[in-house]
Formats: sequence, C-alpha cells, structure tokens
Amino acid sequence: MIEMFTDGACRGNPGPGGWGVVMLDGDAAHEISGSEALTTNNRMELMAAIEGLRQVNPGTAVSVHTDSQYVKNGIQSWVSNWKANGWRTASKQPVKNKDLWLQLDALSRDREVQWHWVKGHSGHPQNERADALANRAIDQMIG
Repeated sequence: MIEMFTDGACRGNPGPGGWGVVMLDGDAAHEISGSEALTTNNRMELMAAIEGLRQVNPGTAVSVHTDSQYVKNGIQSWVSNWKANGWRTASKQPVKNKDLWLQLDALSRDREVQWHWVKGHSGHPQNERADALANRAIDQMIG
C-alpha cells in the first residue's frame, strides 16, 4: 500500500497558494508540489490530494493522510449528498470548489483509497514535510 501525505498552504485567503505531497511506497519516497497565483487554502488542500492520487495507478491501494477535515469529510461524507442534491449543499447553496471535488471523487473511485486525518503542525514528520513542500512552491512562484 502506498502511504500519501498531503498539505495545502495559502498566504492570504485568497492569495498565492501551494500544495505538497509526500508518497512512500516501501523504501521509495517521492515528493511533488505545485502552486497557483490566486487561490484559497481549501483549493490547495484539494489539489494536493488530487495531484497525489494522479500519481497512483488506478486500482492501487493508497492511504491518504491529510490535515484537512474539509478534504476528509468532504470526500467521505459530503460528496455523495452533494451529487444527490445536484451539487447543492444542505442549505441549497452551490458547492464551493465543485470542479476539484469532481476530480477528487473520480480519482478516489478508481483507486482503493483509505482516508486519514492527522493534526496539522503537530510535529508529524511527513505532514510537516508536505507543508514545507507547499510553502516552498509558493516561495518559488512569488520569488
């Protein structure tokens, strides 16, 4: 099973943002990151999970660790209701970040994903590394 650790960061909300992913597959480690000039923290958290899962072949078992309750609860609990309600929330409002939720939902269905929440900024080594990757991506973008 691949262990994946994801994190997103944003300076200002909205503002410049970045995402980072640490993947562990046995003894092999792989890191990816990216950035956007104007985004939100929630979008970067979603992008980290999306881009990480894109690195994993369909059918593969992957354990995703995120410090975002928004991502974990959204994909495990809320997305099925949103789809049933025409991508509307319980209060009948349009779902924010629908474009990214559609991607994450499709990627999750094609892989054997287990979702885990980890407390952010609590010293968890891989979560801290994913955070550092996200922030480095912002630094590289804004110079």
